Amino acid sequence: MSNYLVQASELPTLRQRLALRALRLVGWKLHYKPLPGPHGIVVVYPHTSNWDFPIGLVAKWALDLDFRWLAKDSLFRGLMGRIMRYWGGIAIDRSAPMGATRQIAQNMLAEKWCWVAITPEGTRGYRPHWKSGFYHLAQTANVPLLLVSFDYGKKELRVVDSLTLSGDIERDMDAIRAVYKDVQALHPEDAAPITLAPRDSDEPRRKRA
Repeated sequence: MSNYLVQASELPTLRQRLALRALRLVGWKLHYKPLPGPHGIVVVYPHTSNWDFPIGLVAKWALDLDFRWLAKDSLFRGLMGRIMRYWGGIAIDRSAPMGATRQIAQNMLAEKWCWVAITPEGTRGYRPHWKSGFYHLAQTANVPLLLVSFDYGKKELRVVDSLTLSGDIERDMDAIRAVYKDVQALHPEDAAPITLAPRDSDEPRRKRA
């Protein structure tokens, strides 16, 4: 792949090619680099729009990768909840203690292949920081990060950049900031600064309808 840009001719199945063409019909390009291992945490940023979910889902179909993703348990009710689980969703209770992090890590490593996607902003509305759960989960499971970016300025979805955590939080966050430096959100005013929140922080945030 040139510059990791995914071409329809490189995809082995009709379903993948159709998914890629659907992305291109709405003007999006998909970049992909093979993952650095069978387990990891997918950091998705920025997340300021409802459009992120369908674009990401179609990209997942194009790559034919069974990414799992975490979302608040209130989204997994009724028929829609069953559909979201079928699409790879894992319901979590955001009020749960750190024991939940250890359980998710154990479940992930028990599978032959498992990459779990997290939006560290935790909401489409503005926050003054990222939630730190993705970092603690990657450390607990001792797995790398995949830094996925939704760049609405260039209309590019990049599934390319990975990072092995050093344990030095400031150094790791500097590396993450470098990856996302020029990425433009659909609503830039709602994109959270790339800095970790104090643990158990519950600062107010603006919500976008």
